[in-house]
Amino acid sequence: MRLTSRMTASLMVALIGLPSIAHAQEVPTEYQQVLTTLGKQGDFKDKVLKVNIPRNDVKVTVAGVATPTPFGFGGWVAMTKGDGGHDVLMGDLVLLQDEVNPVMSALLDNGLDVTALHNHFFWDEPRIFYMHVHGHGTAAELAQKLKPAIDLIGKGGSGPAPAAAPATASLSSLNTAKLAEIVGAQGEQNGAVFKFTLPRNDLKVVEMGATINARMGLNTWAAFTGTDDKAAIAGDVAMLESEVTPVLKVLRKNGLDVVAIHHHMTNDRPVIVFLHYWGTGPAEQLATGFKAAVSELGKSRGSASSSR
Repeated sequence: MRLTSRMTASLMVALIGLPSIAHAQEVPTEYQQVLTTLGKQGDFKDKVLKVNIPRNDVKVTVAGVATPTPFGFGGWVAMTKGDGGHDVLMGDLVLLQDEVNPVMSALLDNGLDVTALHNHFFWDEPRIFYMHVHGHGTAAELAQKLKPAIDLIGKGGSGPAPAAAPATASLSSLNTAKLAEIVGAQGEQNGAVFKFTLPRNDLKVVEMGATINARMGLNTWAAFTGTDDKAAIAGDVAMLESEVTPVLKVLRKNGLDVVAIHHHMTNDRPVIVFLHYWGTGPAEQLATGFKAAVSELGKSRGSASSSR
């Protein structure tokens, strides 16, 4: 794998000043077949097929707060074209504890890599874990390799999963315009969750000729739910190693809990570290804390490269 990174002087413009908008495109035929093979829905934007694997079958509370599926329980896999007609695959699967090892074995036995396993929350009931998957091959091959693992998700011995409520069944009462003003970016409403996804466009990451962009997982995000006075926030910050401690300090100074620090990819140079955080309180206060953390990104300058 060949990975390179170059910091730009206009990082904050790339991150939040002028957020790019990915427009939906018609799904290419070979990717339509991937969706059919996996029995899932997805979309095609920015040259990336993203397959949705939401855990609508699991009702999660975090520190006693009911958290809708879009708050952080929507698993996914993504494919994009690399060199030689092959695709690069990355993904993040949302799993219950008893699903972790069966799914891992199914991935490994079928020739895919598992590159990370971690939590996103403390005090979550039931306990939820996140498994990152990686692979190369044709789209059809990757779908066939994925299917045995995907088929295990949500098929435990606890009985049939309850029917999922539509994402639009419960709308947020948050002042989303104010949150967007604070963060300096556009957000997206999904049922009771309002989410910001900020691409790390300042980091140029390429694998087998394929650009690893925000839809492939290289992004910083924040999800809000609740009310203006009593909200919850959760999210992920994508950082260079030099950015970790400054971001940690800002999050803690703003009363946000850090719940995980980990990688998503292996053999990447420079190392990209991902940090998960959680907090409750007035929505504007939470947004201010998130914006302060984002403002720490890009203050270091440098470049590095490696190959795999």
